[in-house]
Amino acid sequence: MEIVSGSGRLEAGVLVHGGAGTVEEERKASHEAGCLDGARAGQSVLATGGSALDAVQIAARRLEDLPQFNAGTGAALTADGTVEHDAAIMDGARLRAGAVAGLAGFKNPIDVARAVLRDGRHVLLCAEGAARFAERAGIGRVDPASLITDRARAALERVRAGTAPRGWAGGTIGAVGRDAAGNLAAATSTGGVVGKLPGRIGDSPIVGAGTLADDAVAISATGDGEGILLVGFAQRIAGALAGGGELEAVLREVLAVLSAKGAATGGVIAIDRAGRYAWARSTSTMSWAVATSEGDASGI
Repeated sequence: MEIVSGSGRLEAGVLVHGGAGTVEEERKASHEAGCLDGARAGQSVLATGGSALDAVQIAARRLEDLPQFNAGTGAALTADGTVEHDAAIMDGARLRAGAVAGLAGFKNPIDVARAVLRDGRHVLLCAEGAARFAERAGIGRVDPASLITDRARAALERVRAGTAPRGWAGGTIGAVGRDAAGNLAAATSTGGVVGKLPGRIGDSPIVGAGTLADDAVAISATGDGEGILLVGFAQRIAGALAGGGELEAVLREVLAVLSAKGAATGGVIAIDRAGRYAWARSTSTMSWAVATSEGDASGI
């Protein structure tokens, strides 16, 4: 297993990913461009004095709207041919989080997760309970069919036929950010695994697994959700950093643990309190982009 990684430093900015897996050559450009679009959308919030929490929400929302990713519009379909979204957002400065799982019929699940955080009574809501909460919060339902793309239908048919390539990129999206005050935040959104059983919940909405932010680090993960859940992926990273580990090295080390203990592959992005950021993947691709006031960078 080869682990590929990179790192940098910023005063304030947003780092996003577009999912770990295997992106076909002809789709790599659109994945990288989409990530850059999402990161810039988040950075535009910071440029006008916005918070890291607002920035990662806007970045995630932009990525949810892009059909090349597995989140929002174009999300992976369940075995029944339906869309069930998972999403989470976390404010590191005040240690608050909001998440939804198995949510159907909403264009931007990250907005529902933010409403859960804002409400403050709970961290995670699921299924129809989450949907009713969203409506009470003023977020309207959409026709579920409007979220389904031809590509998502084709991916499900390949799974049903047993012809889906191993490691097909799920395209989970995520964002981490640091604002001018040094506050950190993280957001992750996904449609999950193509052909998943209805009701399956992955790592993305689970604090400490697919998403985490506190006053030390913000993390968003992507990859084989069951393995990420089993090893407590994001919390394991935070613990290693608290023990004095260097950010990029820790991401690589925990991806190795994911392989050894969870028999899984994945990717991750993170920013720490000092403005150091890093990304790493154990898959063949993971689109990513970073946007700051000093400039942008991206890759896959």
